[in-house]
Amino acid sequence: MPIRYENYQPHHLAGMAWLDNFQRTRRTLAYRGSDDTTRRILRGMPLHEVTLTEPVGSQAGESGNLLIHGECIATCAYLKSRNVKVDLVYIDPPFASGADYAKKIRLRSAALQNVQLEGETGADMEEKMYSDIWTKEQYLNWMYENLMAIKTVMSENATIYVHLDWHIGHYVKILLDEVFGEQNFRNEIIWHYNNKMTGNPNPHDFVCEHDTIFRYSKCNDYLYNIVREPRDEPVMQSKRVKVDGKNMRARDDNGNIIYELSEDKKVKDVWQIPYIPSTDAQRVDYATQKPEALLERIISASSDEGMVVADFFGGSGTTAVVAQRLGRRFITCDINQNSIQTTRDRLVAAGASFQKMMVKDGVQLFRNPVQTEERLPAMIGMYQDATLPPVWSGYIVNSRGKQPVYLPSLTQYERVLDPATMSTLIFDGMMDLPEDTRNVIIYYVDVEDWEAINDLIARRPDPRITVELRDLKQLLDEYVFEDDADFTAPAQVMRADDMFPVWQVQLRSFHSDRVCRMLDEFNQKRYAQAVKRAEREGGDLNYTPISMSESQLEAIEWVSLDCTEADAAAPWHSDAEVKIEPDCTVRLNGGQKNKMLWDGIIQTLDDRCPRRMRIRNICGDETTYLFNS
Repeated sequence: MPIRYENYQPHHLAGMAWLDNFQRTRRTLAYRGSDDTTRRILRGMPLHEVTLTEPVGSQAGESGNLLIHGECIATCAYLKSRNVKVDLVYIDPPFASGADYAKKIRLRSAALQNVQLEGETGADMEEKMYSDIWTKEQYLNWMYENLMAIKTVMSENATIYVHLDWHIGHYVKILLDEVFGEQNFRNEIIWHYNNKMTGNPNPHDFVCEHDTIFRYSKCNDYLYNIVREPRDEPVMQSKRVKVDGKNMRARDDNGNIIYELSEDKKVKDVWQIPYIPSTDAQRVDYATQKPEALLERIISASSDEGMVVADFFGGSGTTAVVAQRLGRRFITCDINQNSIQTTRDRLVAAGASFQKMMVKDGVQLFRNPVQTEERLPAMIGMYQDATLPPVWSGYIVNSRGKQPVYLPSLTQYERVLDPATMSTLIFDGMMDLPEDTRNVIIYYVDVEDWEAINDLIARRPDPRITVELRDLKQLLDEYVFEDDADFTAPAQVMRADDMFPVWQVQLRSFHSDRVCRMLDEFNQKRYAQAVKRAEREGGDLNYTPISMSESQLEAIEWVSLDCTEADAAAPWHSDAEVKIEPDCTVRLNGGQKNKMLWDGIIQTLDDRCPRRMRIRNICGDETTYLFNS
């Protein structure tokens, strides 16, 4: 349950019922679910417990920098509860593109000593991160609430940049007009890239090579720094001067116009910035990663040093990394654990100090809500049944017979069991159940009004059917997956420079059921492709499955030692770490990448004995191991 609800900034709630700017012409743009949107905004933003999971850097607490594992609205509720205001917002939310986005998973054998994959030299697997498949109504209702939440934590002089494309941007532009006011629209920026692979475009259409970024201010008094870029060729221009407040051409004593060589020009609203090439050092193998040059231009134009820059759909962490480099403070969040890990590692490499936090809303499992939702049926032993009323997700069978089950969606923005949903389950969902049904199970994440929920249960049409409410968070908390690792106890050794003793741990072997299962699925897919190719081309079956080494250390992405805390539940302190990058380079303690081969050893940076070790596999699962004292 939320601790409480934080109010949104006061706003006229025409909202999704109709859009304000269409009223003047007597037209309305209506959406299903508009009443629910209005009700949720009147209720407020759910404020959940937010815990510190890792302080990073010597100034973690004093920096004001935050990396939050949680959704936009919950993060905004937390910021509002602490009276935190942001000066610039850049968001790159889902585009309603109708596609699924996945993280590339690659075994790290080329970076390890005495490890060699059999078969090919690598395995590029994929794991779903989030689904960008919505109905138009779902997306716009969700986006409206997020924009309202973001506006609530923006300072009065703040600016917001909303990055979208052709799929839904024209609709969101109308929402932005309503939330921020048409008078506060500043620019429609076209980001043009001509080096991005566009797939196989329809030969009867123009190829799309741009995204759209809408820029709005919160009021008429906003910060804007003129940004300039080099010209392709220098040109002679008339010199400009201020005369009685007017911008005039400068003239000499004889009245002749003064010209000067201009090597740069003001940036306009069409930005020619290349997409990140596949070989660029910026690349972190994150599907929606944006180039640092794009964020550098936005941050430079609409903030000054020391201001707070926020990104509520943090993705690969580019906004936070560039804000850190330009001397701004940053706040960034994302619901996806792979996003948080990618951002965290990039910030560590950038030398940033920040606090890594987690919103305790009960849906973080399997790295993201999409994977959690996919696994829930198997976790509870649920079967599908098309004959059940559509409000039910399926059924389970036990000593009480066949029991219909309701599961809330973890991938949609609304997870609260409210009276409206409960009424549908009680009065619609129970009407056409099989006659022998004696129990239904309703899982919930949060409940809006217990009194109203219990009253609806008491008024159910068939009192012979009992209603069992189950807290989904308890189920998820109990369902913990950990990897197995064999390693030596910490041993004290002398550093190579013989300056002082340090502690080291040798990893001997590692096993992750999740990684092994993914590799099996990958091999099965490749085998099926090889069979089809052999049948089509008439040749021999050319296929060798990929198998890991006996130690399976190539399934490791990151190892960290904590020399500060021994309590398993305490925030993590990464006092020493090894990061093996997707390109198989190795990064020690956030330093520069190098081509060294890792020997499975991790050493402390001082003479403190490590108390805990944490290992992250290539899928993103992290397991903590305690050393015996």
